Amino acid sequence: MKKTKIVCTIGPKTESEEMLSKMLDAGMNVMRLNFSHGDYAEHGQRIQNLRNVMSKTGKKAAILLDTKGPEIRTIKLEGGNDVSLKAGQTFTFTTDKSVVGNNEIVAVTYEGFTSDLSVGNTVLVDDGLIGMEVTAIEGNKVICKVLNNGDLGENKGVNLPGVSIALPALAEKDKQDLIFGCEQGVDFVAASFIRKRSDVVEIREHLKAHGGENIQIISK
Repeated sequence: MKKTKIVCTIGPKTESEEMLSKMLDAGMNVMRLNFSHGDYAEHGQRIQNLRNVMSKTGKKAAILLDTKGPEIRTIKLEGGNDVSLKAGQTFTFTTDKSVVGNNEIVAVTYEGFTSDLSVGNTVLVDDGLIGMEVTAIEGNKVICKVLNNGDLGENKGVNLPGVSIALPALAEKDKQDLIFGCEQGVDFVAASFIRKRSDVVEIREHLKAHGGENIQIISK
């Protein structure tokens, strides 16, 4: 049995039965569905297309539902435009969602941002493209030193490596997505932003409550 598996993310360009058949022929073992994008109609059709191909060809592949997971994101910027940040400058995050950001400040979606962070912690924005170091926390503001040049945009992910954050393991969207996965009979759930054992337990209980007790969980 092949121990190394090939996982392929399926989207609009690869969802047809013809393309899925070619991917199975090329060695695809797992179809990954990214639930950060797309709707249930799209994902449901992709699952059906794969099952049609497997029925016709006798080839097998597992289906993996990748959750969006709990996340922190930047909110609005002036004019909706990206802003350029320079290494060494001061930049501020605020939990005041009424703030419209610029190249000095931006609001974030997470209310616990100021309480979870400490001076010296690292803040990474947009998949780590911009790194910052926390230099002070004042009220609802986290003040940082920018570590490298980069462009900051609206609705970009904010990660806090090494920081224990109080976000729930499952956002409401994740709960509904997992119910859909149970109904569709997916094989795996890739659980995003898992931080502790209880996160996995919460996901397992939610799956069991909706008929998904046999779905395997991959923590990431």
